[in-house]
Amino acid sequence: MNEKKVDENTLVSVCVTAYNHAPYIAQCLESILAQRCDFGVEIVVGEDCSQDSTLAICQSYAERFPTQVRLVTSPHNVGMRANYRRVVEAARGRYVSFCDGDDYFLSEDKLRLQVEALEHNPQCGLCCTRSLRFVEGEGSGWQYPVGQMHTRMEDLLFSNTVENCTALARRDMMLRYYREVRPEEHPEWLTDDAPMWIWFSSQAEVICLEQQTAAHRLLRESVSQSRDYKRKIAFCDSLVDISLWMDSRYGRGTHHHALLKRRMEVALWVLSREGSVGEYFSRWWCDVKRTPSLLLNLAGYGLIVKNGIKRI
Repeated sequence: MNEKKVDENTLVSVCVTAYNHAPYIAQCLESILAQRCDFGVEIVVGEDCSQDSTLAICQSYAERFPTQVRLVTSPHNVGMRANYRRVVEAARGRYVSFCDGDDYFLSEDKLRLQVEALEHNPQCGLCCTRSLRFVEGEGSGWQYPVGQMHTRMEDLLFSNTVENCTALARRDMMLRYYREVRPEEHPEWLTDDAPMWIWFSSQAEVICLEQQTAAHRLLRESVSQSRDYKRKIAFCDSLVDISLWMDSRYGRGTHHHALLKRRMEVALWVLSREGSVGEYFSRWWCDVKRTPSLLLNLAGYGLIVKNGIKRI
């Protein structure tokens, strides 16, 4: 990896990945520029050959704020995973923060509060906060996570409560993550942030602040958000596959069976609500053939009863 040296004048690099975000990217960049900090902050924007006016908007910000906004582009679309990696590689700060082009910061003190937390806790590698989640065009949203924020790997394997737009991490650890995990070798992983934050929790302590500092916009159709139940299941399966991989390498496989059980139950729950009886039984049998001990998982039988009642 071509690692850039830390710029002593830049403490935080905010990495923005943008693709077809023309309606949202200005709000994203303005919220970062509005941060109240007594340290240097740069914005590294990875614009991935959008088909709308996202590039033109990003270029205008780079021209207006040449000392704060740097634009990373290429002649062709590189995809989500490579776009994330190239903005991290281009970062020059001691800390890295993420904000996808359709998200934005809510608190003008977000970066200051998180830097203070990590500066006072050198054993911690990651600081996150609560967020505001909302579906584009639908209501006012809700706080995420609703309940407890998880900091331990054994909890994050089952429920990743680190919202990407709230995270601030040590850049040296981020670069080590890319060298060690090599996420580009896992095209089956449908998200980039989940493996990253689980890995961080296996290597260092995680701090969670109660403040709500950023907004995560859920688009009606995306890799992680879909009305198609088959795509929902595929994404959830991918999350569990990530956790299984992490558990096998950093958790000694302690949670292997529990994760397989979780994967089965999530898929069957979705199918009990939206799929056919045939699809339900097909998925149940596939999981049982692969892991015979799941035959004893009573949740599978309860859900098929629910599926049958629903169709009466």
